[in-house]
Amino acid sequence: MVFPGQGAADGEISGEVWDAVCRTRGSEQEVPYQLSVFAGSVDTFHRLKKNGVEPDIVAGHSLGEYAAAYAVGSLRLEDGVRLVAERDRLMMEAAGKNPGEMTAIIGVGAQEVICAVSMVEGAVVAANFNTPRQTVISGEKEALAAVAERVGGKKRKLDVAGAFHSPLIRKASVAMDELLAETPLEHPKIPLVSSANGNVVVTANELRRALRAQMLSPVRWVAVVEQFASLGVEEVVEAGGGTLVRMLRDFQYIKLRGRVAKEVL
Repeated sequence: MVFPGQGAADGEISGEVWDAVCRTRGSEQEVPYQLSVFAGSVDTFHRLKKNGVEPDIVAGHSLGEYAAAYAVGSLRLEDGVRLVAERDRLMMEAAGKNPGEMTAIIGVGAQEVICAVSMVEGAVVAANFNTPRQTVISGEKEALAAVAERVGGKKRKLDVAGAFHSPLIRKASVAMDELLAETPLEHPKIPLVSSANGNVVVTANELRRALRAQMLSPVRWVAVVEQFASLGVEEVVEAGGGTLVRMLRDFQYIKLRGRVAKEVL
């Protein structure tokens, strides 16, 4: 089972999840965007479990790693709500102070993008290795444009608030690191694949390190999918709107079936 990051969740917030949001945030406050993604994913996970869909292994794309940590029994729901709400606040503050953007480059290999990034001055990084033919760059607007001019393929600006997974949000990452350091975590009941490096996480300490690294580290989703394949995973169910399932089409050398939660429910 996989859990989406920003801009990719789909689902209601009800029952136990909504109660946890209200206890933490208050029922009258607007739910921050990242928290709505987390809560929607967790609510979908609950509905899948009620319908007998139990994962053998999980992963989360960036923000989705918090829902994945909850799904494996490591992160308490209330702690997840609190952490994700703070993650949203800290990243919005950082984006306001250090404006930036993210652009998906589609149709070229990751090495070409990495090479172009290395030749450009200014704050810009290869931030998301989503598929063998889709890499996202993140950073200052002018630096992004300079990278885009050096590579082929299609370019698509992402509808996000800032230059996430880049040095422009370093201050937010440091603050988040402090919160994660003091949050209790349990050993995962089933394995979790880290989106920072594709490694299998089986202890609480490993999960803590994965969550602490993820805000500045690139999202290496290619490594996640390849790890799934190496472990014999046959089917992926997405607790979201379908973005991660659609990405599987680019992995022509890997045979994985993919279904969105609503197709299962």
